[in-house]
Amino acid sequence: MTGRKIDLEAETDSTHREILAMLPNGLLTLDDIPAIRAMIAGQPADFPEGVLVEDTYISGLNNDPDVRVRLYKPIELEKDSPGLLWMHPGGMTIGSPNMEDLTNAQRALDHSCLVASVDYRLAPENPYPSAPDDCYAALLWFANNTSELGISSSRIAIGGASAGAGLAASTSLRARDESGPEIVFQLLTYPMLDHRNTNPSSYGVMDDFRVWNRKANLISWEAYLGDLTDIPTYASPSLETELSNLPPAMISVGALDNFADECIDFAQRLMQAGVRTDLRVYAGAFHGSVGLAAHSPISIEWAKAENDALHRALYPNS
Repeated sequence: MTGRKIDLEAETDSTHREILAMLPNGLLTLDDIPAIRAMIAGQPADFPEGVLVEDTYISGLNNDPDVRVRLYKPIELEKDSPGLLWMHPGGMTIGSPNMEDLTNAQRALDHSCLVASVDYRLAPENPYPSAPDDCYAALLWFANNTSELGISSSRIAIGGASAGAGLAASTSLRARDESGPEIVFQLLTYPMLDHRNTNPSSYGVMDDFRVWNRKANLISWEAYLGDLTDIPTYASPSLETELSNLPPAMISVGALDNFADECIDFAQRLMQAGVRTDLRVYAGAFHGSVGLAAHSPISIEWAKAENDALHRALYPNS
């Protein structure tokens, strides 16, 4: 099977085309994971006024190592405000909360909420179940320490982007199965959900995915799953067949993303299971373009839709 052919001139706006043209072919091949980690580490952020950023360390599950959680807290945060537990992107192999410092600080201010971003362990050094265990440990900590954190136990949302969104979906499944903390909403931005990589979009809709290509995706899944042969649904949430009794969800993905089909399928099955689900597929958008081409009309519409949905979930009576 090969990728679907598209006409970039017709399918993308000028901002998206310019961004794609600037990116080198094979931007993230993941042939050298340590080098990619170093490349994306970035510089310390210059945080907006009015938000405090600090790291805390929580106990891992089952005597696992402590987990770093980065907190973004508005200085004027009122008691019993909502909380958002966030998982960063990076294909389970790269990245950290620091890469989204400005975005999460702004989320905390925009929604008057405490944002907690999980520095989960990365593959291949720490394959499954390390990352989902760390994320579930963070959820338990978040929900069990609401008084100390100044948030409401009845207004905790969960979310992430790419691999982080897949981990958010996994964490929601586990919370349901283990009668864990209540989650009011899942914000899933182009989630990485299916290790099988057999649907049409997983082969690519463009000849050269420059942000997240099939090769990088296959390497990431292999690193994350290690020697597993019987793949658990918490590792690959698309395998889950019982999707009822999960929190309401918003799933957003670009039509040119190689995750498009798995996102659409997961959203449809959530709806069929009776879960209130808002699916947005953005024509002309590619993986990560909502951030890389943030000022394009497509990305502005996308970001507004996600922010509006999150705010409604955190403030249902407003």
